[in-house]
Amino acid sequence: MPVAHAPVPKLPAALALLAVAGLGLIAGATGTRAAAPASLTVQVVDTAGVPVRDAVVELHTASPPAGPIRFPWKMGMGQKNQQFVPGTLVVAKGSTVAFPNLDNVRHSIYSFSKPARFAIELYGRDQTRTQTFPIVGSVKLGCNIHDQMRGYIRVTDTPFAGKTDHNGYVTLTGMAAGAARITVWHPQLRSIDNESKSAVALTGGAQAQKIKVALR
Repeated sequence: MPVAHAPVPKLPAALALLAVAGLGLIAGATGTRAAAPASLTVQVVDTAGVPVRDAVVELHTASPPAGPIRFPWKMGMGQKNQQFVPGTLVVAKGSTVAFPNLDNVRHSIYSFSKPARFAIELYGRDQTRTQTFPIVGSVKLGCNIHDQMRGYIRVTDTPFAGKTDHNGYVTLTGMAAGAARITVWHPQLRSIDNESKSAVALTGGAQAQKIKVALR
């Protein structure tokens, strides 16, 4: 005697479509994975192979991330022992930089550089002045009272930027894989705008590259 089976209930059309879509998402998630972010360690050396300290390395990718650029260091350059500290500061385009005077003497700040021409009059110890940098490029700073004081602001439009340590190294992280352009800047680099440019192909994971530059 044949066994009777209960009829299988039919899903409403809308639920059936959702079920199919869900299966597609599961298959896509298991079948493909996003490429891991790239990490690039760059060492900058001179023509004799000596590491170059405080060279700014910038990486421009084909698809930069959206949103404002924020670096982990402070947007500030102090005046201490009649020097700008740090001597080179990397900032995002549009940043406002604080210039606290930590000396017992008064200082001024001026720049004749094309990206930022300005003059800040003399101010004393424990006082701070600020300046905004809306144009990409390099800004050379000086003090009208102390001619030996030199500082540099490097204004960039990429979040993948930093300056080399005493061994000439800097590591940039979080980039998407693909073609990119490396710019190295240093005030003593012997080239137009004190810059050296090269191409790099980024892959997921860590990479390393050595760049040799000619200094004055």
